[in-house]
Amino acid sequence: MGGPRPRSAPVARAGPAFCFAGLQGRVLLGSMATSSALVTGASRGIGRGIAVELARAGYRVAINYAGNLEAANEALRLVRAAGGDGFVVQGDVAVAADRDRLVAETQAQFGRIDLLVNNAGVGPKVRADLLDSGEESFDRLFGINLKGPFFLTQQVARGMIAQEPDARGFRGRIVNITSISAYTASINRGDYCMVKAGLSMMTKLFAERLAPHGINVNEVRPGVIATDLTAGVKAKYDKLIIQDERGITPIRRWGTPEDVALAVRALAEDRFPFSTGAAFDVDGGFGFFRL
Repeated sequence: MGGPRPRSAPVARAGPAFCFAGLQGRVLLGSMATSSALVTGASRGIGRGIAVELARAGYRVAINYAGNLEAANEALRLVRAAGGDGFVVQGDVAVAADRDRLVAETQAQFGRIDLLVNNAGVGPKVRADLLDSGEESFDRLFGINLKGPFFLTQQVARGMIAQEPDARGFRGRIVNITSISAYTASINRGDYCMVKAGLSMMTKLFAERLAPHGINVNEVRPGVIATDLTAGVKAKYDKLIIQDERGITPIRRWGTPEDVALAVRALAEDRFPFSTGAAFDVDGGFGFFRL
């Protein structure tokens, strides 16, 4: 098999203090100064919430969108209103040429990519029983939700390895937005569960491969979040979360994009510098056993 792959020496990292002199003479004062992020699927919902929260943390943000330019421009307006800056870039992560453009334009605008957030994702157009679901939905979900993030991460990671460490000793950070569907079986959207489980394993694989280069890779795992994706099943989850005598979550409310965004910000600000390959649950307590 060609023997073990070569690995670079581990990158020396500063401790968790909040004020450092940077390698380039920068000083970090509770934010990431001029760090830059590429957030896929950032025009609406969870992605927009993440982009705005990163702006509050001092990030410049590349706001990727697939088709809704108006929504992307609104996200950019909110990013600037939050004190950050950025630009919008169109691209379907399932398409290789689009991925190339996302990376090239982000690097051209910012000079480097300090953070990649793989957020872009779709649900099935029709929720079909496991015995009836078709190949078209399967291929669409795997292309956008798993193949796209895999090859985009591969491409961005190569660039991160080549760039100098930042003021905290990291060459980059990667956060994958998965779902409680990574481990929760829903037989009327099996393709969605499978791609989220695949993305969860992808987190661990890249975490192992990139740790020697000073790149941490983690997973944020949302529960039931109020977005366009869940609008069609609002009545169902209102009952399960709020109306039932004992809801499916101990915290008796829907999650919000802002809840997820705060978890991403914590990772972006290196509040967990000794964590990689980890899943951070943002699910109202859904994911533990209760009697």
